[in-house]
Amino acid sequence: MKILFFGDIVGKVGRKAMSKVLPSLKEQYQPDVVLANVENLAHGKGVTASTLAEMKALGINGFTSGNHVWKKEDVAEAVRSSEAKLVTPFNDPRTTNEQKFLRLKVAGKELVVVNLLGRTFMNQPDVSCPFKAMDGFLSEHKNFKGPIILDFHAEATSEKIALGWYLDGRISVLLGTHTHVPTADYKILPQGTAYVTDLGMVGPADSVLGVKKELIIEKFLTDGPIVFKYDETGDAEVNAVYLEIDNITNKTVKIEKINQRVSI
Repeated sequence: MKILFFGDIVGKVGRKAMSKVLPSLKEQYQPDVVLANVENLAHGKGVTASTLAEMKALGINGFTSGNHVWKKEDVAEAVRSSEAKLVTPFNDPRTTNEQKFLRLKVAGKELVVVNLLGRTFMNQPDVSCPFKAMDGFLSEHKNFKGPIILDFHAEATSEKIALGWYLDGRISVLLGTHTHVPTADYKILPQGTAYVTDLGMVGPADSVLGVKKELIIEKFLTDGPIVFKYDETGDAEVNAVYLEIDNITNKTVKIEKINQRVSI
């Protein structure tokens, strides 16, 4: 099974970047499925029916999210209107039963996609323990025979790394998201689980995590509140990963970092 998975798509620049790079990446890698994190899809925070439909029309088959996904329209309604396949964090009480995980038919098998929120430094007091939440999920779905991909949307590198080791051999892939900065630790753990601490983002390159850099510099200088704003033109950074999963063992056999810069 061949998979392309993109880091957090940020605003209009991120969406435009996807429209520019996805056709060539699909031609190069010939993926069976394309996935992306979209918690920042609609002007930097949240999703809307129109932005989900825009990304679905490009050929993205499934979407993960994070703590900001509820910032715009009602998520369940946006999903219904766009007919997009979106999962929200399994361990967040706002997640409905319909959005706890995705099951996608891919290359003759079923692929499961799960999303979890971290707790360290995340200021999400109602979120349950991601380690125990994933234990519960795997116990409940112990008869599932296909690969499982987890998007772990978390701040602390230690929490992500620890969960990777905890789940090694129990899932096929753990991809960290949230910080918008790609890490260098792409690897396959000893029991066959692919891992990276953070995928990065698809968004404005000359920015601070996608936000206009001047605003964030001002915030640090003045220690005052700001309203986040996002460039709508300029260069975009595209961070993603290419994965190959063995159809018999569900172990990952290849993980490759993708990093491009395109002009919007």
